Amino acid sequence: MSPRPLPLATPLLVLGAALLAGCSSLPWAAGKTPDGARASVAILETTDVHANVLSYDYYKLKPDPSLGYERTATLIRRARAEFPNTFLFDSGDTIQGSVLADYQALVKPVGCEQELAVYRAMDAMGYDGGTVGNHEFNYGLRFLSQVTGTPMNVDGGHADRCAGPRFPLVLANVYSARDGKPIFQPWTVVTRQIEAYTADGSKLRVPLKVGIIGFTPPPILQWDQQKLAGKVTVNGVVEAARKYLPELQAQHPDLVVAILHGGLNTAPYTPDMENAGWYLAGVPGIDALLLGHSHAEFPGPRYAGLKEVDAARGLVRGVPAVMADFFGKDLGVIRLVLDRKGGRWVVDREESHSEVRRICDKPGGRNKSGPQAIECVPADPAIAPLVRQAHEATIAYVNTPIGESALRLSSHFADEGNMTALAPVNAAQIDYVRRELPRTHPELANLPVLGAAAAFRTGFGGPDDYTDVAPGPLTLRNAADLYFYPNTLAAVKLDGAGLKAWLEKSAERFNRIDPAKAGEQTLINSRFTGYNFDQIQGGIHYVIDVSRPAGQRITTLTFQGKPVTPEQPFIVVTNNYRASGGGHFPGLDGSNIVLAAPDGTREILAKWLESKQRIGAQDLEPTSWTFAPLKTRGPVVFTGASGKQDVARTAGLANIRELKDHGDGTATYAIDLSR
Repeated sequence: MSPRPLPLATPLLVLGAALLAGCSSLPWAAGKTPDGARASVAILETTDVHANVLSYDYYKLKPDPSLGYERTATLIRRARAEFPNTFLFDSGDTIQGSVLADYQALVKPVGCEQELAVYRAMDAMGYDGGTVGNHEFNYGLRFLSQVTGTPMNVDGGHADRCAGPRFPLVLANVYSARDGKPIFQPWTVVTRQIEAYTADGSKLRVPLKVGIIGFTPPPILQWDQQKLAGKVTVNGVVEAARKYLPELQAQHPDLVVAILHGGLNTAPYTPDMENAGWYLAGVPGIDALLLGHSHAEFPGPRYAGLKEVDAARGLVRGVPAVMADFFGKDLGVIRLVLDRKGGRWVVDREESHSEVRRICDKPGGRNKSGPQAIECVPADPAIAPLVRQAHEATIAYVNTPIGESALRLSSHFADEGNMTALAPVNAAQIDYVRRELPRTHPELANLPVLGAAAAFRTGFGGPDDYTDVAPGPLTLRNAADLYFYPNTLAAVKLDGAGLKAWLEKSAERFNRIDPAKAGEQTLINSRFTGYNFDQIQGGIHYVIDVSRPAGQRITTLTFQGKPVTPEQPFIVVTNNYRASGGGHFPGLDGSNIVLAAPDGTREILAKWLESKQRIGAQDLEPTSWTFAPLKTRGPVVFTGASGKQDVARTAGLANIRELKDHGDGTATYAIDLSR
């Protein structure tokens, strides 16, 4: 349903309003907005920017117009020109996620007086508020308290009020373990003068009080256990909303906007639910809902069919909601139509709706000018100069030489068995633990050590979102490309049954394939994220039968050529996220961690590559798994970057062939599972 236009003031009405403005008997002249008035307010949202300030790929050292906050800024300016009344908020995962972010946090940490590059860019656009995502905690509480300008009474927190963003950050569900108080203010009220119109079309300038309350995913205590355990406590999203909304409502805001770094899930609610937006929308008193974390668009087809969700107009249980995408690719816009009734503003939910505006049109969009043309909005020229120094320093850093590779290390076809980008990670992890374990746990020193790694870049962000390191010199940017996240290393002790359960969970990356089906079948389960497809090495070999149901797909599992027994002990090296329960893998909840390294996996990998100087096939274990032979009537297909069949062939995957180039950098491939 298209929104009903607001009445426009005619010249006579404007003149009449001007003549009457001095009459104190009129309610708006006395500072009161009359019943029957109407206003349109646009709530603008960014989320999951992940410190991608510029449209630049630090892994390939070249511009990338498909992402970057500097282009989102252009959308913000255009929206403000379109809508007379706007508020701008951020839903979190802002300070982490790019090489620039890691440089400012880990390599040359910013000082107390220095504002983070991403916040400098956001301040240039004038935000009204924001919340904190789960990745804000990746660098620890001291760094977080410093760069957000928020003194925190927590172990390791920063007591000084350092340079931070010039807009309020709210977070209602994370508390100091010392005093039980929120580490950020749980809510605040933002007041802005807006344009409104009376029933006769007269234009008014009236104040609008918008209350904001923020939430982060409760599983942060698992995901960043090493940095948060014993320092903070976390409440469920719904519980925190019910606790603090009465305080906020006591300030008599005209609107309440909930800013959740989380998505939508209609599974039964629990206090540790990761994506509790559907349940938050059901808490009385929330007028608009800003979502994030899922790296998806709402409204959008991904959420079609969810109970009480209008995935076309952007309503969740009747509440207008929006979720922009990630990396600065989109701007979320909620258009709220407000009616003045009984002395208060009421959201007209029939007229309100939301949308996601992209910085680049998808193929076939309104700006498509050729078979492969995708038009992107220009970068806002005000942003790049603000971060130029940090940007140039980051480029110099990532170009630091660390060695050489005789092999192409690629995540193209990682889901189909190309482990060249994972094998160096596993080798470095295993080497680290074999050296450290005798010192910290001598009783475990003789157990087999396995490495688990997932390909973080498998095309989710587009056809360029793959790790692809060419043979030749290696630099620190290659190590950052091979290991995308700033995780720390962790090792767990488990038995053969636990190892098999781990692999079964990973194998949910694949759809179940019916050999008798004549039509095309898609191999990859897009709802199972690529970074949860762990591939394990260290002398094991296993077979995945995709014709079987999930949980029953590992048909063969051997260690050094012999079948793994259920009680056989192993040490498996992974990252702090997985070892502490990230991804909900069976048997991984933090209780069986035997080594929690202070070192980041990326740094461990970089040092391993540097120690080798030159890596070749002799330094890396071959692919540790295969698909069970399966003859199918119809083709089994998957989507990847186009023109990469040679990568598959070089990796020994002769059973893969490109079927169709889509003209947008992607292609459909077929895999012959019988070979």
